[in-house]
Amino acid sequence: MAATSLAEARALLLSPLGPVARAGENANPVRVSFEFFPPKSDEAEANLWKAVRRLEQLNPAFVSVTYGAGGSTRERTHRTVQRILSETTLKPAAHLTCVEASREEVDQVIQDYKAIGVDHIVALRGDPPGASGIGGTYQPRADGYANATELALAIQRAGGFQTSVGVYPEKHPESPSLDHDIDVLKAKVDAGATRALSQVFFDIDAILIFRDRVRAAGVQIALIPGIMPVSNFAGLQRMSASCGASVPAWLAAHFDGLDDDPETRK
Repeated sequence: MAATSLAEARALLLSPLGPVARAGENANPVRVSFEFFPPKSDEAEANLWKAVRRLEQLNPAFVSVTYGAGGSTRERTHRTVQRILSETTLKPAAHLTCVEASREEVDQVIQDYKAIGVDHIVALRGDPPGASGIGGTYQPRADGYANATELALAIQRAGGFQTSVGVYPEKHPESPSLDHDIDVLKAKVDAGATRALSQVFFDIDAILIFRDRVRAAGVQIALIPGIMPVSNFAGLQRMSASCGASVPAWLAAHFDGLDDDPETRK
């Protein structure tokens, strides 16, 4: 964000037009990326590709495809990324996790991505097995990569990739402090990370304060805010509780009394 203060940033983000609508007047227009989930059925696949074609027209900076817990969507992720590469003009970023996988298995996935022309990987540790979102107890495999830093280093060794990593503006739920999170981010940068994608957040001050602390720590890679449209507020509250994202009172007030009014919620 180019704003120099919380007040200016808030005014920009909450403007009725917003920065994207004024992109034609801006020498550095805002660009977004989109995150896709590998489809689980034929119907879901048809819906995904309708969405891909519509969003392609917006010329996103890139699109990412998620990788299920424990590699549960490995084949579907690979197939979706390959189709995006061959049938669209989009630049795909393939998610990769190291939970419940050996180093050999992860290294093979990296090589498989390289073989089909992928040059951008989103390196994430992944959720503990059986956990619904963040939670549960994570135990790295003795023959696996212990965390996202080691995973980023493996991607760097393979060569030919840009590597995005995750950050939590309001602290990772398993972390002792935000300072620890920033130290981990610095280690990821040393391991080859070229971009940091934030967990979703709804408190604008939180992301701006986090950005300032990251920059003060000497980390200069791009910090991309994670934004999620709200379609199910009850679901949003559950997800936010699991990943440590606060839900401001002003946001809750927007959805108050709308449980039986889907059109207004939409």
